[in-house]
Amino acid sequence: MSSSSLTLSAFLIPAIDRVLANLSHVLAKGEAFAKETGIEPAQLVQARLAPDMFNLAGQVQRASDTAKGAAARLAGIDAPSFADDEQDFARLQDRIRRTREFIASVDPAKMEGCEGRTISFKAGPYPLTFTGTSYAQDFVLPNLHFHATTAYGILRHNGVPVGKLDYLGPIN
Repeated sequence: MSSSSLTLSAFLIPAIDRVLANLSHVLAKGEAFAKETGIEPAQLVQARLAPDMFNLAGQVQRASDTAKGAAARLAGIDAPSFADDEQDFARLQDRIRRTREFIASVDPAKMEGCEGRTISFKAGPYPLTFTGTSYAQDFVLPNLHFHATTAYGILRHNGVPVGKLDYLGPIN
């Protein structure tokens, strides 16, 4: 397969969408577990693995921000801004839905040639600069999976019966 057979955006956007779909599935299992066991759902939404880490809501918010930022930066457009105010499963699911709708709405033609495009932004106080390809490989995918995995870990740690296939999703 030649390097021009598959564009970065044609690979990356479906990969991002899959992570978000699977994150939505894991959250649904968390909400169902709370209802079945009588645990207050807010207890799970506010749970965290360590005191210096984001809680479940924060992990979903960062996964969403990473996904929106990737599609927008690679297309050279602005990402929508979502308030980080989700406090329940329904609002977290809505955020994932809106994120998926945004990335699906980005015109693939705007991403043409994004592999070599310079991508610069700040992550907290740190200025970062990448090519489109290094941004996808070195920032987007690792960061997205970090937050999705941490959300999974928070739920698993709190007794939600999720397994590896819940995280991976359907295998074709």
